[in-house]
Amino acid sequence: MKKLVLAYSGGLDTSYCAVHLTKDQGFEVHAVSVNTGGFTSEELHKIEKNAYKMGVSSYVNIDAISEYYQKVIKFLIFGNVLKNNSYPLSVSAERIIQAIKIVDYAKKIKASHIAHGSTGAGNDQVRFDMIFQILAPEITIVTPIRDQQLSRQEEIAYLQDHGIEMSWAKAKYSVNKGLWGTSIGGEETLNSKDPLPDSAYPSQLQKEGSEHVKLGFEKGQLVQVNDFAQSPEKNIAYLNDLAAAYAIGRDIHVGDTIVGIKGRVGFEAAAALVCIKAHHQLEKHCLTKWQLQHKEHLSSYYGMHLHEGHYLDPVMRDIEAFLQNSQEAVTGTVFVSLKPYHFSIQGIESLHDLMNPAFGSYGEMNLAWTADEAKGFIKIVANQNKIYQQVNSKS
Repeated sequence: MKKLVLAYSGGLDTSYCAVHLTKDQGFEVHAVSVNTGGFTSEELHKIEKNAYKMGVSSYVNIDAISEYYQKVIKFLIFGNVLKNNSYPLSVSAERIIQAIKIVDYAKKIKASHIAHGSTGAGNDQVRFDMIFQILAPEITIVTPIRDQQLSRQEEIAYLQDHGIEMSWAKAKYSVNKGLWGTSIGGEETLNSKDPLPDSAYPSQLQKEGSEHVKLGFEKGQLVQVNDFAQSPEKNIAYLNDLAAAYAIGRDIHVGDTIVGIKGRVGFEAAAALVCIKAHHQLEKHCLTKWQLQHKEHLSSYYGMHLHEGHYLDPVMRDIEAFLQNSQEAVTGTVFVSLKPYHFSIQGIESLHDLMNPAFGSYGEMNLAWTADEAKGFIKIVANQNKIYQQVNSKS
């Protein structure tokens, strides 16, 4: 039998793939799910149980949370990456790591084929296929849902014909939860007008009033929340629990998909938004204006390339090297206030703070230059523009 690795989520599409590839195509199917955050132990057990019900030869869950942080999220924080100034790339970021881990597993067990349940209308088909083709060109990619253009009802009927009776009732909202945020899709996101109702978001408002939180960064990484120090990925999960209780981090992202159409998706990313905004505030104090300017430019490219599946292009390692080096002085504490549905940055404290009163106070007084030196400086700064205006004044 031909050995095939299936990217298995436990949903209808991948369940159809498992049965179809086993029963109709004669594959020896090995189901794999990759945990990039958001799974409980009960959910993982249920996915495993369902996988074997579909007739797979084996099932494995790969814990990739730490690797996801180290290889992707860390650089999204360093770059303060928000696509279209709003979306922290919650789903697109984790798909890259999931695809890489699936390829690694397929090579490990010497599989000849890899399958996923993506349709032909979204971004994930591009991300998965690109990673698979680049890292394992010798492995054949199989995509039953995309190739057969199946409806949901056709998939359900097929499974029922094969003796698999499960509750496949379509949820009103599709939710994808991970360490860096949760995406929410529903009928409202299929048009340009309607907002998602409060009930569509997984985290509901639980706290009133306000709560002050201290975020400790060391060379750009979140190493402490309040007085609790642990690994950055665990701090992100902990911060998310704190901020999600205030229903923080909700928005709807509108952007260009890889396949050329506009897409609209709701998301909830409390920790991601708080962390990025706090980190950016610390950078404003600790980096020079040219560092900040060039970081913004390169970070935009990094986020776009990641979103469109180009993670393996060597330019991404080049940008990561720049981002990593830019964080040498980004160490300090950021003070944040959490409130229902929003948060605010109160201030920062850092030994690397360039807003140092020893060199002057903005709008008040200077201690490092004289009035005459200021006049000469301003005259030179204005010189080229003055020449241009005078040369071209007659025309």
